[in-house]
Amino acid sequence: MRITLKDVADEAGVSLMTVSNVVNGNHAKVSGATIARVQEIITRRGYVPSASARSLAAKSSRLIGLLVPSGDDQSLTLSPHNVAVFGVLERQLRDRGYHLLFRGVSSPAEVDVALKSWNLDGAVLLGFLDEDVEVFVSSAGTPILALDSYSVSPKARGVRSDDFEGGRLAAAHLLDRGHRRILFAGPAFSDIGVVRQRFEGFLRAHRVAGVDWNPSDQAALETTYPRGISLGQTLRERYPQVTAVFATADILAVGVMEGLRLAGARVPGDVSVVGFDNVDIGLYVTPKLTTIAQDDVAKASAAVRMLLAEIEGGATATAPVVVGVELVERESVAAVLHPA
Repeated sequence: MRITLKDVADEAGVSLMTVSNVVNGNHAKVSGATIARVQEIITRRGYVPSASARSLAAKSSRLIGLLVPSGDDQSLTLSPHNVAVFGVLERQLRDRGYHLLFRGVSSPAEVDVALKSWNLDGAVLLGFLDEDVEVFVSSAGTPILALDSYSVSPKARGVRSDDFEGGRLAAAHLLDRGHRRILFAGPAFSDIGVVRQRFEGFLRAHRVAGVDWNPSDQAALETTYPRGISLGQTLRERYPQVTAVFATADILAVGVMEGLRLAGARVPGDVSVVGFDNVDIGLYVTPKLTTIAQDDVAKASAAVRMLLAEIEGGATATAPVVVGVELVERESVAAVLHPA
């Protein structure tokens, strides 16, 4: 049976207002003896303040929505990287007294429904395409912040990694080790977006090194482990001149490595592989994956700071925060002794 504020007040022989003042730390009008008696009853009987009651009193739900894409098959699109970001966001918001509500969204209209039905104080968009971010609306004016977005929408004035620099670092690392035919593997992309930026950085490294990249050295595929395996199994047949792969996500890179192994190829002896994200899976495979590390803690911390600044003080960001990346060298890259 749930213990209520009234139960505590009745046992202590004081008013509901007095107990409420003790619970909320308003001790100016309550004697020390009364405070001690009320706190002893609360501890002994296991009273827990009602979050919904507090929300009504404060006219705030203290709920932040984490909205992610939900496909036609009702599955949620949540990559290993996004799972890591989700964990950091939850901890950061919990430390600030907020709760994170996880919700899948399959259409733009569902965003507004989620904001209203749960009375959300704000929402974070994670994993959506830029064209989707641009049409999401909040008729109630609820603050929305998009992660990893290059959309021109004000909602995209959020937080993203330096994807261009990540692509440049990956390609430069492979070029420095003598690779001249490097496969760019990742999802199809448009003129803007995360993958486009990684591709532009990849091309920039080639230009700086004075190496012409062959446009045929590109594989467009879904960012999944099974698709990576399929690519790895056929890679040497389809791309016989390629000596290295830059995959735009670790989960894809690890799949490519497994596919190469199944096809009898050695990593990095026959083909070198670089990923992007620095999620834990890269440490669990052999050889351990060389990758581009995103700072998930810095990204989530900046997102929480920006969103709560708007919720609590009306301060709207005028530009996105760009978080730095770095190359993490492990075991999946070898030098080419005699580049073509």
